[in-house]
Amino acid sequence: MFIRCAFFEGKVKPGREEAFATFVKERLVPLWTQFPGAEHVRVLRQRDSDTEQPHYAMVLAIQYPSQAAIDEALKSEVRAKSRAETAELVKMFEGRIFHTVFEAAHDKTLA
Repeated sequence: MFIRCAFFEGKVKPGREEAFATFVKERLVPLWTQFPGAEHVRVLRQRDSDTEQPHYAMVLAIQYPSQAAIDEALKSEVRAKSRAETAELVKMFEGRIFHTVFEAAHDKTLA
């Protein structure tokens, strides 16, 4: 399985935390769950860390069965819509956003 993550490295602008969370829940999660091939969508919020930097306001993790499924999702119309919505979200955020694809074992082994 493959997991594509979007790392929101930085912080939500002061006083915008609730609006940021609501925006993600109401406007972005419904789109992300429609990505072709997406098997699981998880939104992570950093609550604690053993280091001050880097700080992640949010990490989006979408699980796919293959790299080919990720490639199809990235070409989809729903992804284009989510990028337009994310442009609005970014107005409440200070930092950078980058993506990484991880390959994960399918079973409970640590391989």
